Amino acid sequence: MRVPSVFVAIVVLAVAALPIVLKAAEKRPNVVLIMTDDQGYGDFGCTGNPVIRTPHIDSLYADSARMTDFYVSPVCTPTRACLMTGRYSYRTRAFDTYIGRAMMEPQEVTIAEALRDAGYATGIFGKWHLGDCYPMRAMDQGFEEALVIRGGGISQPSDPPGGEGKYTDPILFHNGHPEPQKGYCTDVYFDAAMNWMGKCIEQKRPFFAYIPTNAPHDPLNDIPQKLYQQYKTMDLSPVVLTKSGGKPEEKELDRVARIFAMITNIDENVGKLVAGLDRLGVANDTIVIFLTDNGPASRRYVGPFRGTKADVHDGGVRTLLLVRWPARLKAGHTSDRIAAHIDIMPTLLEACGAPVPQGVKLDGRNILPLLEGRQVDWPDRTLFIQTHRGDVPILYHHFMARNQEWKLVNASGFGREQWSGPPQFELYRPMQDPREENNLADKHPEVVEKLKKEYEAWFKDVSSTRPDNYAPPRIQIGTPLQNPVTLTRQDWRRVAAGKETYGVRGKWLLHVAKKDSYRMLMRLQPNSAAGQVKLMAGGYEKTLPVPADAKDILFESVSLPEGDTELRIDVTRDNQTTGPWQVDVSW
Repeated sequence: MRVPSVFVAIVVLAVAALPIVLKAAEKRPNVVLIMTDDQGYGDFGCTGNPVIRTPHIDSLYADSARMTDFYVSPVCTPTRACLMTGRYSYRTRAFDTYIGRAMMEPQEVTIAEALRDAGYATGIFGKWHLGDCYPMRAMDQGFEEALVIRGGGISQPSDPPGGEGKYTDPILFHNGHPEPQKGYCTDVYFDAAMNWMGKCIEQKRPFFAYIPTNAPHDPLNDIPQKLYQQYKTMDLSPVVLTKSGGKPEEKELDRVARIFAMITNIDENVGKLVAGLDRLGVANDTIVIFLTDNGPASRRYVGPFRGTKADVHDGGVRTLLLVRWPARLKAGHTSDRIAAHIDIMPTLLEACGAPVPQGVKLDGRNILPLLEGRQVDWPDRTLFIQTHRGDVPILYHHFMARNQEWKLVNASGFGREQWSGPPQFELYRPMQDPREENNLADKHPEVVEKLKKEYEAWFKDVSSTRPDNYAPPRIQIGTPLQNPVTLTRQDWRRVAAGKETYGVRGKWLLHVAKKDSYRMLMRLQPNSAAGQVKLMAGGYEKTLPVPADAKDILFESVSLPEGDTELRIDVTRDNQTTGPWQVDVSW
């Protein structure tokens, strides 16, 4: 019997579509991505710290596949930009931690956007640090649920009124709105994340939960007291490093006791999270990733390495990468291939069956085959890490280039905005010399030259990603998507040169979405003197008196044209001119 051609065509089409149907029917994993702030490689029992108590993370370490040579940036924001985009931070405009240099270009596509578009629920609970105002907030960059602090940490100029310095009972921003919380901030993040994950499971939606804690970042005055008292009674001297190599001072020991209390609190929450995933019945199909954003912010034990936060030696840029996925990864498997923060996004996209966003050039690689232990062709590559203070990156200034065998360093100092050569190159074999003590630059000039040329090509490439590559993105006012907009010293640009600080005078680079009359409320720092405040923006200029002890000053009707503008406000009291602490702009 002759089969009708139409029927044959239908069968052929059905068979051709079968892999797509099967792939769509596969159970997609959930993802929990945990990143702590200023926790060093040596701040775990599983990395050899003889004092700290991290039993739950140690258990996660044992249950995970691990990358043993994993790199991040020396400080907060660059690591977060790389993690979220799979691209080097110099492509994203977010390459420092403050003064307008910690805002990520809104055109960058984040892992949250890619997974959301693939059907995932997306949530962030903690520290974003890539922009506090529209269009750079986490909720503008793919996160459907956002419970976050502003700026780079609690107790910074971005703190909301009433929430200054409060790790306990903080005021957090829930989907853009300030909301008082009860409890210690790290506990709040994990509890909120678990509650949200439960709702996602009820809705039968796979989820991506990003939990970037601001602990154990300074300040250290508001900490888990019970844990602190326990560490106060312990001998911490074996893990406290001093410049002289002598006995640590009491203040150094106390500082580490406070930090360790915050870390053990994180550990307790990791334990609750893993137990919660078991209780919800999703642990087998949930990828749990744990890493830190840079090295420790004080001189303490860093395992076999040397260096601290802001260094480009491995103590400042090496971290654990733990990946627990019982359904697919073997517990305890390790890979010694070099990897970095830029690899997380392509790896998760592959694991979750989500496509790379159209038109996006990822710098990272999918390291899932390495985590699985598959035999795959894995060509060597060179990873580049560079960041330092200043408005514009400088060739050779504070960078490292690492391939599988060699690491080239010019450790010129993160805190220096200006630097000129010649570079003082250091060359190491990290797998043989993890403390980077044996500088081989003079013995292997050909390797120095090779890595130097690769670095120069990389620097030229990332610096030409877009026009005005290192200009900050502009905060938008006059849109329905954020009203009011709170401007803080976190995001202003300095108007006066001087020592690298938040600065006391600055201006905000704005885009006015519509011509309108804007209301601007200036929050002022405490001062008993009277004075005046002058506002300048878009051709508008007005001066108002400041009464003694005034806490705020209101400009009722500031007329601004549509387009790009600069907002500058000078507050003069006691013959000193500063900027306001914060400005609420509404319309």
